[in-house]
Amino acid sequence: MTAMPGIRVSGRTARPVLVSLAPRIGMEIRGVDLAKPLDEASFAAIRSALFEHCIILFRGQNLSEEDQVGFASRLGELGRVLHQHKGASKHHPGVMFISNIRENGELIGALPDGEMHFHSDQCYTERPTAVSMLYAMEIPSRGGNTLFANMYAAYAALPAELKQSLEGRQALNVYDYDNSPTLRAAVNENAPRAAHPVVRTHPASGRKALYVNRLMTEAILGMPRAESDALLGRLFDHIENPAWIYEHVWRPGDLLAWDNRCSTHARTDFDAAERRLMRRCVVLGEIPQ
Repeated sequence: MTAMPGIRVSGRTARPVLVSLAPRIGMEIRGVDLAKPLDEASFAAIRSALFEHCIILFRGQNLSEEDQVGFASRLGELGRVLHQHKGASKHHPGVMFISNIRENGELIGALPDGEMHFHSDQCYTERPTAVSMLYAMEIPSRGGNTLFANMYAAYAALPAELKQSLEGRQALNVYDYDNSPTLRAAVNENAPRAAHPVVRTHPASGRKALYVNRLMTEAILGMPRAESDALLGRLFDHIENPAWIYEHVWRPGDLLAWDNRCSTHARTDFDAAERRLMRRCVVLGEIPQ
């Protein structure tokens, strides 16, 4: 465990600690109640931990929608729910519910069931999500875990010649959310899409990270299709190496934030008969460089 600088919480100085979640990715931050005010120095320490370790976890939180939005908005401009008919909150345009619960026969949330391949949120848009924040409200007895892969570590471990060959390359990212929202499949030609660097530089840390993923990256531009498919397949397998993955087993009250610029994430399958309810908001990012 690593002590953080003293964090002021509601007029008193707390002594939170950072606890590593996995050898290569993630920190749990203990001793912070996110429903209470944090001063700027305290928040800066939390933000630095996120950018350095890709994901941060706060357990045992009791957060209203406004609490979560308030915390997320300190990281930057909140993104809007892109598919308004799928789980959008009635109270805030940047909040989405992820759930398999039905009310009056209708799903109350998006992405209700099943496994979901590794991806980076909204990488199919011009300005993808910088940070995503998910709060657990109801969870199944098992399954529905989220896996996170460290893209700093994945890039660093590439052979030098492959790093060189990827420099300057762009990849096309496509998300067919109507037909294949969770598993890689043939995509509709009208599905939203955007091209971004295969390797991007994090604007805060200055570190390089791989920026392709199994669910949404369709092709490397300027490369014959067969060659592109083979290279992407190699990169996807490399990204999903357990050496730099953390699997999060959710508990109610967990608030987990992840930096999409240096991580990818996936979801494991779970029993669709069990209720799952998560509340998500995202922070809009910059055009990847």
